[in-house]
Amino acid sequence: MSNQQQKEALADFASDLTQNVHRFAARQGGHVTREQLLSAGLSQRTVDRWVRGKQLIRVYRGVYAVGHLQSNPVNAAHAALLAGGPRSALAGSCGLVLWNVWRYWPKQLEIVIAGNRRPAGLIVHQSSTLRQRDVKQVDGLRVTSPARTLLDTATRLSAKQLTRAVNDLRLRRELSLDDLADVIARNPTHPATTLLRPHLELAQPEPTRSVLEDRFLPLLRKHGLPTPQINTDVCGYRVDACFAEHRLVVELDGWGSHRFKERFLEDRRQDFAILTATGMPTVRLPYDDVGDAAIAQLGGLLRSRV
Repeated sequence: MSNQQQKEALADFASDLTQNVHRFAARQGGHVTREQLLSAGLSQRTVDRWVRGKQLIRVYRGVYAVGHLQSNPVNAAHAALLAGGPRSALAGSCGLVLWNVWRYWPKQLEIVIAGNRRPAGLIVHQSSTLRQRDVKQVDGLRVTSPARTLLDTATRLSAKQLTRAVNDLRLRRELSLDDLADVIARNPTHPATTLLRPHLELAQPEPTRSVLEDRFLPLLRKHGLPTPQINTDVCGYRVDACFAEHRLVVELDGWGSHRFKERFLEDRRQDFAILTATGMPTVRLPYDDVGDAAIAQLGGLLRSRV
Protein backbone atom coordinates (compact mmCIF):
# COMPACT_ATOMS: atom_id res chain seq x y z
CA MET A 1 0.00 0.00 0.00
CA SER A 2 1.40 3.37 -1.02
CA ASN A 3 1.80 6.24 1.41
CA GLN A 4 -1.13 7.99 -0.25
CA GLN A 5 -3.34 4.93 0.17
CA GLN A 6 -2.31 4.64 3.80
CA LYS A 7 -3.26 8.27 4.41
CA GLU A 8 -6.63 7.76 2.73
CA ALA A 9 -7.28 4.61 4.77
CA LEU A 10 -6.41 6.42 8.00
CA ALA A 11 -8.68 9.32 7.03
CA ASP A 12 -11.57 6.92 6.35
CA PHE A 13 -10.93 5.17 9.67
CA ALA A 14 -10.89 8.49 11.57
CA SER A 15 -14.10 9.56 9.83
CA ASP A 16 -15.88 6.30 10.74
CA LEU A 17 -14.61 6.58 14.30
CA THR A 18 -15.93 10.15 14.66
CA GLN A 19 -19.34 9.12 13.30
CA ASN A 20 -19.48 6.19 15.72
CA VAL A 21 -18.69 8.44 18.66
CA HIS A 22 -21.44 10.88 17.59
CA ARG A 23 -23.95 8.02 17.30
CA PHE A 24 -22.97 6.65 20.71
CA ALA A 25 -23.08 10.10 22.35
CA ALA A 26 -26.53 10.80 20.90
CA ARG A 27 -27.93 8.16 23.27
CA GLN A 28 -26.47 10.16 26.17
CA GLY A 29 -27.70 13.61 25.25
CA GLY A 30 -24.67 14.32 23.07
CA HIS A 31 -22.13 13.41 25.74
CA VAL A 32 -19.48 10.79 26.29
CA THR A 33 -16.98 10.01 29.03
CA ARG A 34 -13.24 9.55 28.68
CA GLU A 35 -13.61 6.09 30.20
CA GLN A 36 -16.11 5.12 27.50
CA LEU A 37 -13.83 6.37 24.73
CA LEU A 38 -10.86 4.43 26.10
CA SER A 39 -12.99 1.30 26.53
CA ALA A 40 -14.00 1.63 22.87
CA GLY A 41 -10.36 1.41 21.84
CA LEU A 42 -9.31 5.05 21.51
CA SER A 43 -5.95 6.00 22.91
CA GLN A 44 -5.36 8.67 25.51
CA ARG A 45 -3.42 10.55 22.86
CA THR A 46 -6.39 10.56 20.45
CA VAL A 47 -8.81 11.71 23.14
CA ASP A 48 -6.46 14.52 24.18
CA ARG A 49 -6.07 15.59 20.54
CA TRP A 50 -9.87 15.73 20.13
CA VAL A 51 -10.14 17.81 23.28
CA ARG A 52 -7.52 20.26 21.99
CA GLY A 53 -9.30 20.42 18.65
CA LYS A 54 -12.67 21.14 20.33
CA GLN A 55 -14.21 17.98 18.93
CA LEU A 56 -14.71 17.11 22.58
CA ILE A 57 -15.69 19.92 24.94
CA ARG A 58 -15.20 19.36 28.65
CA VAL A 59 -18.41 19.69 30.67
CA TYR A 60 -17.37 17.95 33.88
CA ARG A 61 -14.21 16.10 34.78
CA GLY A 62 -13.99 13.16 32.37
CA VAL A 63 -17.30 14.08 30.68
CA TYR A 64 -17.38 15.74 27.26
CA ALA A 65 -19.95 17.18 24.89
CA VAL A 66 -19.32 15.90 21.39
CA GLY A 67 -19.03 18.69 18.82
CA HIS A 68 -20.81 21.43 20.78
CA LEU A 69 -22.21 22.23 24.21
CA GLN A 70 -25.81 21.18 24.77
CA SER A 71 -28.34 23.91 25.56
CA ASN A 72 -31.28 21.54 25.98
CA PRO A 73 -31.59 20.90 29.75
CA VAL A 74 -32.58 17.26 29.27
CA ASN A 75 -29.40 16.66 27.26
CA ALA A 76 -27.38 18.57 29.84
CA ALA A 77 -28.88 16.35 32.55
CA HIS A 78 -27.36 13.30 30.82
CA ALA A 79 -23.93 14.83 31.37
CA ALA A 80 -24.65 15.33 35.07
CA LEU A 81 -25.54 11.65 35.43
CA LEU A 82 -22.40 10.61 33.57
CA ALA A 83 -20.38 12.72 35.99
CA GLY A 84 -22.20 11.23 38.97
CA GLY A 85 -21.74 7.65 37.83
CA PRO A 86 -24.15 4.69 37.78
CA ARG A 87 -25.15 5.15 41.44
CA SER A 88 -26.39 8.70 40.92
CA ALA A 89 -29.78 10.18 40.06
CA LEU A 90 -31.13 13.61 39.32
CA ALA A 91 -32.66 15.02 42.48
CA GLY A 92 -34.10 18.05 44.22
CA SER A 93 -35.15 20.81 41.83
CA CYS A 94 -34.38 18.58 38.84
CA GLY A 95 -36.74 15.95 40.23
CA LEU A 96 -39.49 18.54 40.67
CA VAL A 97 -39.13 19.50 37.01
CA LEU A 98 -39.11 15.94 35.69
CA TRP A 99 -42.19 15.06 37.78
CA ASN A 100 -43.96 18.21 36.48
CA VAL A 101 -44.16 19.93 39.85
CA TRP A 102 -41.95 22.84 38.71
CA ARG A 103 -41.77 24.21 35.18
CA TYR A 104 -38.22 25.54 34.91
CA TRP A 105 -34.89 23.79 35.18
CA PRO A 106 -32.48 25.20 37.78
CA LYS A 107 -29.32 26.95 36.63
CA GLN A 108 -27.19 24.39 38.46
CA LEU A 109 -28.19 20.74 38.16
CA GLU A 110 -28.70 18.67 41.29
CA ILE A 111 -27.93 14.99 41.82
CA VAL A 112 -27.90 12.49 44.66
CA ILE A 113 -25.20 9.84 44.90
CA ALA A 114 -25.20 6.64 46.93
CA GLY A 115 -21.44 6.81 47.47
CA ASN A 116 -18.52 9.15 48.01
CA ARG A 117 -18.23 10.62 44.53
CA ARG A 118 -18.56 14.43 44.41
CA PRO A 119 -18.13 15.86 40.89
CA ALA A 120 -17.45 19.59 40.70
CA GLY A 121 -19.94 21.88 38.97
CA LEU A 122 -23.05 20.16 40.36
CA ILE A 123 -25.10 20.36 43.53
CA VAL A 124 -24.33 16.94 45.01
CA HIS A 125 -26.11 15.18 47.88
CA GLN A 126 -24.60 12.02 49.27
CA SER A 127 -27.12 9.56 50.68
CA SER A 128 -26.78 6.34 52.63
CA THR A 129 -30.54 5.72 52.54
CA LEU A 130 -31.02 5.82 48.76
CA ARG A 131 -32.44 2.51 47.56
CA GLN A 132 -33.24 1.07 44.14
CA ARG A 133 -36.95 1.84 44.60
CA ASP A 134 -36.02 5.49 45.16
CA VAL A 135 -34.83 5.84 41.55
CA LYS A 136 -37.04 5.90 38.46
CA GLN A 137 -36.58 6.64 34.75
CA VAL A 138 -38.11 9.73 33.11
CA ASP A 139 -37.21 10.72 29.53
CA GLY A 140 -34.32 8.27 29.67
CA LEU A 141 -32.91 9.94 32.80
CA ARG A 142 -32.42 8.45 36.25
CA VAL A 143 -34.33 10.58 38.75
CA THR A 144 -35.42 10.18 42.34
CA SER A 145 -38.93 8.77 42.70
CA PRO A 146 -41.79 11.18 43.41
CA ALA A 147 -41.83 10.19 47.09
CA ARG A 148 -38.07 10.63 47.45
CA THR A 149 -38.18 13.91 45.50
CA LEU A 150 -40.81 15.27 47.91
CA LEU A 151 -38.70 14.17 50.87
CA ASP A 152 -35.71 16.06 49.46
CA THR A 153 -37.63 19.22 48.56
CA ALA A 154 -40.49 19.56 51.06
CA THR A 155 -38.61 22.17 53.09
CA ARG A 156 -38.18 24.31 49.95
CA LEU A 157 -41.88 24.34 49.09
CA SER A 158 -44.57 26.42 50.70
CA ALA A 159 -47.38 24.58 52.45
CA LYS A 160 -49.67 25.27 49.48
CA GLN A 161 -47.07 24.08 46.96
CA LEU A 162 -46.41 20.87 48.89
CA THR A 163 -50.11 20.08 49.25
CA ARG A 164 -50.67 20.62 45.54
CA ALA A 165 -47.59 18.58 44.61
CA VAL A 166 -48.71 15.59 46.69
CA ASN A 167 -52.23 15.66 45.25
CA ASP A 168 -51.21 16.28 41.64
CA LEU A 169 -48.76 13.37 41.77
CA ARG A 170 -51.49 11.17 43.26
CA LEU A 171 -53.93 12.25 40.56
CA ARG A 172 -51.44 11.23 37.87
CA ARG A 173 -50.93 7.88 39.65
CA GLU A 174 -47.22 8.65 40.01
CA LEU A 175 -47.36 8.67 43.81
CA SER A 176 -49.26 6.41 46.19
CA LEU A 177 -49.84 6.75 49.92
CA ASP A 178 -47.82 3.55 50.37
CA ASP A 179 -44.87 5.23 48.59
CA LEU A 180 -45.13 8.19 50.94
CA ALA A 181 -45.39 5.97 54.02
CA ASP A 182 -42.36 3.96 52.92
CA VAL A 183 -40.05 6.94 52.40
CA ILE A 184 -41.14 8.50 55.72
CA ALA A 185 -40.54 5.22 57.60
CA ARG A 186 -37.04 4.87 56.15
CA ASN A 187 -36.07 8.47 56.95
CA PRO A 188 -37.63 9.14 60.39
CA THR A 189 -35.17 11.88 61.38
CA HIS A 190 -35.27 13.77 58.09
CA PRO A 191 -36.59 17.32 58.62
CA ALA A 192 -39.12 16.86 55.81
CA THR A 193 -40.95 13.99 57.52
CA THR A 194 -42.85 16.38 59.82
CA LEU A 195 -44.08 18.20 56.71
CA LEU A 196 -45.02 15.05 54.80
CA ARG A 197 -46.63 13.05 57.60
CA PRO A 198 -49.88 15.10 57.72
CA HIS A 199 -50.36 14.41 54.00
CA LEU A 200 -50.30 10.73 54.89
CA GLU A 201 -52.33 10.82 58.11
CA LEU A 202 -55.03 13.18 56.78
CA ALA A 203 -55.13 11.84 53.23
CA GLN A 204 -58.47 11.21 51.56
CA PRO A 205 -59.12 8.15 49.39
CA GLU A 206 -59.28 10.50 46.41
CA PRO A 207 -56.78 13.36 46.09
CA THR A 208 -57.90 16.96 45.79
CA ARG A 209 -57.95 18.53 42.35
CA SER A 210 -57.55 22.24 43.07
CA VAL A 211 -56.07 24.83 45.42
CA LEU A 212 -59.65 25.63 46.46
CA GLU A 213 -60.19 22.08 47.68
CA ASP A 214 -56.84 22.27 49.47
CA ARG A 215 -58.15 25.31 51.36
CA PHE A 216 -61.56 23.76 52.09
CA LEU A 217 -60.48 20.62 53.97
CA PRO A 218 -58.26 22.32 56.61
CA LEU A 219 -61.06 24.81 57.30
CA LEU A 220 -63.46 21.94 57.99
CA ARG A 221 -60.98 20.45 60.47
CA LYS A 222 -60.42 23.86 62.07
CA HIS A 223 -64.18 24.21 62.74
CA GLY A 224 -64.55 20.61 63.94
CA LEU A 225 -66.73 19.60 61.01
CA PRO A 226 -66.85 16.13 59.48
CA THR A 227 -64.64 15.29 56.51
CA PRO A 228 -66.68 14.68 53.35
CA GLN A 229 -65.98 12.36 50.46
CA ILE A 230 -63.88 14.35 48.03
CA ASN A 231 -64.21 14.13 44.24
CA THR A 232 -66.76 11.37 44.45
CA ASP A 233 -69.56 10.30 42.11
CA VAL A 234 -73.18 11.14 42.88
CA CYS A 235 -75.74 10.02 40.28
CA GLY A 236 -73.05 9.85 37.63
CA TYR A 237 -71.70 13.33 38.38
CA ARG A 238 -68.30 14.03 39.89
CA VAL A 239 -68.87 16.39 42.84
CA ASP A 240 -66.28 18.26 44.89
CA ALA A 241 -67.59 17.15 48.30
CA CYS A 242 -70.39 14.93 49.53
CA PHE A 243 -71.50 14.80 53.17
CA ALA A 244 -73.33 11.50 52.75
CA GLU A 245 -74.60 11.24 56.35
CA HIS A 246 -76.01 14.76 56.12
CA ARG A 247 -77.30 14.25 52.58
CA LEU A 248 -75.61 17.39 51.30
CA VAL A 249 -73.40 18.12 48.31
CA VAL A 250 -70.93 21.02 48.30
CA GLU A 251 -69.40 22.40 45.12
CA LEU A 252 -66.44 24.79 45.21
CA ASP A 253 -66.69 27.20 42.32
CA GLY A 254 -63.46 28.74 41.06
CA TRP A 255 -63.31 31.61 38.59
CA GLY A 256 -61.79 29.61 35.75
CA SER A 257 -64.46 27.70 33.84
CA HIS A 258 -67.40 28.80 36.00
CA ARG A 259 -67.51 32.27 34.45
CA PHE A 260 -68.80 30.85 31.15
CA LYS A 261 -72.51 30.56 30.46
CA GLU A 262 -72.27 26.94 29.27
CA ARG A 263 -70.60 25.81 32.49
CA PHE A 264 -73.07 27.86 34.58
CA LEU A 265 -76.01 26.10 32.93
CA GLU A 266 -74.35 22.69 33.16
CA ASP A 267 -73.75 23.17 36.89
CA ARG A 268 -77.41 24.04 37.54
CA ARG A 269 -78.63 21.07 35.54
CA GLN A 270 -76.33 18.86 37.61
CA ASP A 271 -77.66 20.31 40.88
CA PHE A 272 -81.25 19.70 39.77
CA ALA A 273 -80.52 16.16 38.60
CA ILE A 274 -78.90 15.21 41.92
CA LEU A 275 -81.72 16.82 43.91
CA THR A 276 -84.50 15.05 42.00
CA ALA A 277 -82.72 11.68 42.09
CA THR A 278 -81.52 11.66 45.71
CA GLY A 279 -83.17 14.55 47.52
CA MET A 280 -79.71 15.95 48.28
CA PRO A 281 -79.38 19.70 47.71
CA THR A 282 -76.16 21.27 46.47
CA VAL A 283 -74.51 24.21 48.18
CA ARG A 284 -72.15 26.19 45.96
CA LEU A 285 -69.34 28.14 47.59
CA PRO A 286 -67.65 30.72 45.32
CA TYR A 287 -63.86 30.95 45.45
CA ASP A 288 -63.75 34.17 47.47
CA ASP A 289 -66.28 32.89 50.02
CA VAL A 290 -64.33 29.81 51.11
CA GLY A 291 -63.28 31.15 54.51
CA ASP A 292 -64.14 30.97 58.19
CA ALA A 293 -67.51 32.73 57.91
CA ALA A 294 -68.82 30.46 55.15
CA ILE A 295 -67.53 27.32 56.86
CA ALA A 296 -69.23 28.34 60.11
CA GLN A 297 -72.50 28.74 58.22
CA LEU A 298 -71.95 25.39 56.54
CA GLY A 299 -71.45 23.85 59.99
CA GLY A 300 -74.84 25.15 61.10
CA LEU A 301 -76.45 23.68 57.99
CA LEU A 302 -74.80 20.30 58.54
CA ARG A 303 -75.96 20.18 62.17
CA SER A 304 -79.51 20.95 61.07
CA ARG A 305 -79.47 17.96 58.74
CA VAL A 306 -78.41 15.32 61.23
